[in-house]
Amino acid sequence: MRSQPLLGLAFVVAACASTSRAPEAWRPPDPPRPPQPAGHLVIVGGGGTPDSVVAKAIELAGGISARAVVLPQASSRPEAGEESVAFWKEKGFANVRTLDLADPESDRRAIETADFIWFPGGDQSDLMKAIDAAGLVDAIRARYAAGAVVGGTSAGAAVMSPRMIVGGETADLKVVRAGSVAMVDGLGLLPGTIVDQHFLKRQRFNRLLSAVLERPDLVGIGIDERTAIVVTGTSFDVIGEGGVLVLDARGAQPLAAAPGAQAAADCLRAALLRDGMGYDLSGARSDICFPPPGDR
Repeated sequence: MRSQPLLGLAFVVAACASTSRAPEAWRPPDPPRPPQPAGHLVIVGGGGTPDSVVAKAIELAGGISARAVVLPQASSRPEAGEESVAFWKEKGFANVRTLDLADPESDRRAIETADFIWFPGGDQSDLMKAIDAAGLVDAIRARYAAGAVVGGTSAGAAVMSPRMIVGGETADLKVVRAGSVAMVDGLGLLPGTIVDQHFLKRQRFNRLLSAVLERPDLVGIGIDERTAIVVTGTSFDVIGEGGVLVLDARGAQPLAAAPGAQAAADCLRAALLRDGMGYDLSGARSDICFPPPGDR
């Protein structure tokens, strides 16, 4: 009988403890992530495509029996398409053809059944204008989402990002100034990025850095010659002979600057990658500046 008060006291203490606990703050659920494309991207920095990159592209496309198409509209040379077809046939593809966009409906059907879509080099603005005028942008995006391998070199690399650098060598490569790099819409197959090519060979660091500081939500990827990134979902691996520089300003603090003024930013993340290394593009990099600028 004497144990009953003790039991009652224990019950009261437990009840008080449970009622005094602060409720957890409600947080909205994370938004659903968009579905990842089933295909792959093979993005080459120009200057030639090494055999290791070729072999990986053919493997991802399903082997030498894959249906391959070439869109050579970046080049002003009429023979560019057939030269690229000959290259891929020599490397192993048995079924590869060039699309001249003279019959957009026929070209659309070819894209819709292609396992491999390739863009040779030239001028990325000409390429984007041509495929947009032919109404093939959505078909290329849909085929990539469904599982095709989409690749390109030089201009064919630049066109992969949602915003692409244009203007060739008109950008000032000696300074980093606000608003100094011209950009237009690209294919957008690699969301959240700006892709630059011939990167180390042509010393385009300042150009890409200027572009990234202009759009810090986009990760800059500078691919050197005879080097490629192979993209699967939101990550990529490096294959080839040169390097890949990643400039990630998503966790940085760019300072406001008038067009033409010297650009500046704090806590910019950079990664220099070589063959066999990879990078994950998912998620904001908000923890890269330590200690915080205000505590220095």
